Amino acid sequence: MKTIDILCVGEVLIDFIGHEVNKSIRHTKNYHRFLGGSPTNVAVNASKLGLNSLLVATCGTDGLGNYIVEKLQKKGVDCRSLRQDETHPTSVIFVSKSTTTPDFVAYRQADAQILESQLSEEMLCKAKIFHTTCFALSKNPAQQTIIIKAKKAQALGLQTSIDINYSEKIWPNKEEAKAIIASYLETKPFVKLSEDDCLRWFEEEKSEAFIFDYFHALGAKIICYTKGKDGVVVSEQGKMPYAQPALVIDAIKDATGAGDAFWTGFLYGQITNKSVEESIILAQKLAAIKLQSIGQLPEDFTVEDLVV
Repeated sequence: MKTIDILCVGEVLIDFIGHEVNKSIRHTKNYHRFLGGSPTNVAVNASKLGLNSLLVATCGTDGLGNYIVEKLQKKGVDCRSLRQDETHPTSVIFVSKSTTTPDFVAYRQADAQILESQLSEEMLCKAKIFHTTCFALSKNPAQQTIIIKAKKAQALGLQTSIDINYSEKIWPNKEEAKAIIASYLETKPFVKLSEDDCLRWFEEEKSEAFIFDYFHALGAKIICYTKGKDGVVVSEQGKMPYAQPALVIDAIKDATGAGDAFWTGFLYGQITNKSVEESIILAQKLAAIKLQSIGQLPEDFTVEDLVV
């Protein structure tokens, strides 16, 4: 029985999001605490959509770590593989509140301490999708754990997934990053990436055709290339890409986590046997709801808001 819809493997941390809108970290005076980390956001969002999401991650045994555990349990996320490390404090990121791509400063400790023992073969056998991020793959032991378990997941028939949220601030060794991401892409994952991700990855503007050819050649099964107000372009292996216009949003309150909301919507569509086109519409709707909310999705959000 496949009782786990999504295994989210990667960083759990605290986002301290600034109060002042469109101010740099340097000029932000006040911050508010939020549960954060891209795989964590996907796990929480998936739970809100009625999916069974299991988070494989590590935080500290400190007050922030206890806050994380409490929040995740209240949000219905399966935390049996959430480990509290006694020697590394909980990771934190300071983020500017932005209507575009936010600025951030990361202080990483426990998030990278993901061990193979946290993810058993039994869990893999019960799951449908194995999801991670470029951020999570940037440091060991999490890097080695995720690569080993992703390849095992593929062998067991799981669909893998990755958000290539590359940043040189998080992963300065570009050659290592290329090698590790290439290794993960051998599992034929669904891939989510943005214009900003691609600019950081290639260090110059590249055509959509070049981007799709590059990642498909490495193994990507479906690529969702998000372009902000210009919508999203989707490329499936062996098919012609197609573009989907962006939804009109009156007021953007906070862009942090919008990409995670988008990807949760897409994975939800795939898990519930929607077409790729329908899954993209779900993804855009969920991202639009997140853009109009500070922090995570609104507390009163329900899956009925996403009816196609």
